[in-house]
Amino acid sequence: MRCQNIDFDDVDGTEARVRAFIREVIVPYESDARLGTHGPADDLVDEMRGKARDAGLLTPQVSESNAHMPWRDAARILRAAGYSPLGPTALNVAAPDEGNVNMLSKVATSEQQARFLEPLIDGRIRSAFLMTEPAEEGGAGSDPSMLQTTAKRDGDDWVINGRKSFVTGAAGASVGIIMARTENAATMFLTDLPDAAVKIERILDTIDSSMPGGHAVITIDRLRVPSANVLGAVDEGFRYAQVRLAPARLTHCMRWLGAGDRAQDIAVDYACRREAFGKRLIDHEGVGFALADNKIDLKQCELLIDWCAGVLDAGKPGTTESSMTKATVAETLFKVADRSVQAMGGTGVSADTVVAWIFRELRAFRIYDGPTEVHKWSLAKKIKREYLSSA
Repeated sequence: MRCQNIDFDDVDGTEARVRAFIREVIVPYESDARLGTHGPADDLVDEMRGKARDAGLLTPQVSESNAHMPWRDAARILRAAGYSPLGPTALNVAAPDEGNVNMLSKVATSEQQARFLEPLIDGRIRSAFLMTEPAEEGGAGSDPSMLQTTAKRDGDDWVINGRKSFVTGAAGASVGIIMARTENAATMFLTDLPDAAVKIERILDTIDSSMPGGHAVITIDRLRVPSANVLGAVDEGFRYAQVRLAPARLTHCMRWLGAGDRAQDIAVDYACRREAFGKRLIDHEGVGFALADNKIDLKQCELLIDWCAGVLDAGKPGTTESSMTKATVAETLFKVADRSVQAMGGTGVSADTVVAWIFRELRAFRIYDGPTEVHKWSLAKKIKREYLSSA
């Protein structure tokens, strides 16, 4: 069990506890030998989560009655967790689990929640979301209508076939949510993992390395799923994907804002101590102005996230708002990380600090959960629709 000790009415206190826990307990793990190119090993994840559980901070955004805290409050907690690239995993607020928890709490039946959701919230298992497909086969990516994985009825079961790619956390996951094309649209299915019919072909070598299990290419070969494991209603998968994706995009922004804070803090410390050409680096406008731009950008990201969180808290879908936020925050935080690297010179590109790692993670963030260009394209279509409807 989580042994949670969270007061939803005391967000200030929880945020302070999370900040202290990340700095004092999790940051030292950033040099642990069990951290590999495909993310932290499972025993490292278990160890960090054990310490979060002991501190009463595991899955802090979800109450013991499985209620999710308001998104504006969650923004503060997830930002504090993101101060270390390992923090979200340690506190069980990382992707894809946080997004899957949110969707299962809204869509899953009580039986499905007992079987799949509760162990996820308790941090005892990890999950995977299988939607993206290999580009070389013309499969679904940013355009889900290109979905090629199929699910066909066979008596009381469904038989699923297809290939998936960039499946975050598949290696070591205990539950998978599979998006497959059914007769009229698409449907989501829950399945236990590992399963002989769900084969991991390989783990992709990517520039990011903070997520357990990395990103996998998977073959699904005649996977049999009982009808009881259909998530929600048949043919409603695309709608549920939107239920999941808007908050999931926003939580990415929350977590990586914390990483941006960290990159800035390290760069400021370096620039205020390092001297060159007769004065500290911070006193050179080329460095000082860059760090000033970072401070401005971090605040702008914070305000945009808070605005979008308020939309979700008001019960609105937040689809457009989350696209605007994700596109802007991803691009802006990458600039923050880039300036931090630049301010630190050679040290910035080395493994002597975590800044280079954050830089790589934020570069990847510009792509996953929708590339910036796709979000802008979607927003441009909306602008056109609004114009034509008012003409």
